[in-house]
Amino acid sequence: MDIITAMKERKSTRAFLELRVEEEKIHRILEAARWAPSGVNMQPWHVAVVSGSSKQRISEALIKARESGDQETPDYEYYPGQWFEPYKNRRKATGLALYGALNIRRENKHTRLEAWNNNYRFFGAPVGLLVFLDRRLGQGSWIDIGMFLQNIMLAAESEGLATCPQASLAEYPETVRRLLGIEEHLALVCGISLGYPDPTAPVNSYRTPREPVDTFTTWYD
Repeated sequence: MDIITAMKERKSTRAFLELRVEEEKIHRILEAARWAPSGVNMQPWHVAVVSGSSKQRISEALIKARESGDQETPDYEYYPGQWFEPYKNRRKATGLALYGALNIRRENKHTRLEAWNNNYRFFGAPVGLLVFLDRRLGQGSWIDIGMFLQNIMLAAESEGLATCPQASLAEYPETVRRLLGIEEHLALVCGISLGYPDPTAPVNSYRTPREPVDTFTTWYD
């Protein structure tokens, strides 16, 4: 698969087959991703690969925290405190498309809650990647992490695997660090669900649109 095709075909997958992901494939993905650029070659990324019982423990702990009403304590603010246009409308459209694909009506609160909890279950993916960054580093290192994450997802695409990058898996970082024995100075950036996509799942049938180039580009002669 060429790189342009991989970039266009990659999408956030939210239903996976119950198939084991070969460890060799995961290693090849990380082997490729590590070539992402970073300022003065700091390579600031740290990855925890979870599967089996370790992934299950994390899922159960995150769901328990949510259902207990525990306050989210992310290591950074992913979304704005106050939404404004055009981002507010894009967010709304994405939510409508997602719940439309799941055939979940707004008034069905229990089903919506179960759908949300699937975030913490890694959407049924057999493997989860949890990506950390040393919080003592500067904002530039977050750019480096973004390029590293994209490399992971494109490499997974080339291996016939699907991914879903998830900020939701970083909502209770202290819980994740405690379960995995991760040091406090490592901030949890996000998780990535990784596995073979379920082609029959309705939730995998929709795609979010992208703005045309001229919407976000200004040309200067």
